Amino acid sequence: MNNKDFFCIIMAGGTGTRFWPISRTAYPKQFIDILGTGKTLIQQTFDRFAKICPVENIFIVTSTEYKDITLKQLPSIKEDQILLEPARRNTAPCIAYANFRIQKINSNAKIIVAPSDHLILDENTFIEKVNEGLSFVSNNNSLLTLGINPSRPDTGYGYIQIDSNSKKYNNIEKVKTFTEKPDLELAKFFVESGEFYWNSGIFIWSLTSIQESFKKYLPDIFSNFNEKIDLFNTEKEKKAIAEIYSSCKNISIDYGIMEKDDSVYVLNCDFGWSDLGTWTSLFENSDKIDNNNVTHSKNIMLYETKDTIIKASNEKLVVVQGLSDYIIVDTEDALLICNKKEEQQIKLFVNDIKNNKNNKFI
Repeated sequence: MNNKDFFCIIMAGGTGTRFWPISRTAYPKQFIDILGTGKTLIQQTFDRFAKICPVENIFIVTSTEYKDITLKQLPSIKEDQILLEPARRNTAPCIAYANFRIQKINSNAKIIVAPSDHLILDENTFIEKVNEGLSFVSNNNSLLTLGINPSRPDTGYGYIQIDSNSKKYNNIEKVKTFTEKPDLELAKFFVESGEFYWNSGIFIWSLTSIQESFKKYLPDIFSNFNEKIDLFNTEKEKKAIAEIYSSCKNISIDYGIMEKDDSVYVLNCDFGWSDLGTWTSLFENSDKIDNNNVTHSKNIMLYETKDTIIKASNEKLVVVQGLSDYIIVDTEDALLICNKKEEQQIKLFVNDIKNNKNNKFI
């Protein structure tokens, strides 16, 4: 049964640069059906949390420019459930904004925070784990993150080390350290040690606990929002948020709070998770055809090609010969051909396009 105290914050303000050229500034990846399921990533995320929280308790934090897309894709939410950021300031201000909005509604709230664009293959286990986490934060004044059992030494994820000397609550353990995107040797050590989980970026806490942590570790952000709390849920909120964001620093919740707080726990999870941050992660989570290729369109002919992902319009015939380990993405106005091993350069390509003032392509 849905609990009126359960709230969800879905963070949906990113531009999805690493999924260029499908993901564009005006229409980023969270609003695209990248997996070919018939639902966009944000629709899948919303539907997942609607099984845990009352629909009216789900808030979407996104950029001002994505208001109309969000309303169109999530017709069951009301306009005041979309919190519009006037500028991108990373995850800490985004979460603070939603916290204060929720505080005006229910000071006893228990909150799940999640990105809008993650893949969850085993939804039933995910819901079970989130409910376990909600139960924990309802009874403990602690912050909780979902940790994923690492299946490989991936350098694209953050890692969470458990404190094996601390008390364990079933699958919930105290966090010792956070490490952002290690090099390959360190990632191998982490996986082999058995003491580390991938950081999913999904958090669960009580409103009381997270507000205490903001007050302690990010007091400037806390006070900026707190000074204007009486304006939230009024016609003056938009102006107040613009003023707050103009002075808010750009900082992640991980760096600003989670790495500093001494009461952070991790719930060990395994529900088929990927942050779907790159074309390679999409490749890894897609069905393969002959020679370990992935094709996200109907009219593709491959010769002597392996370990390659191709996405193109169904109206276009694509013929590829002699490639191994490549990303090929063809859109109406852009074509990307990139070695999978050099995929991190896509952000560089996009920056170069901006610098050349070809903004219509981004």
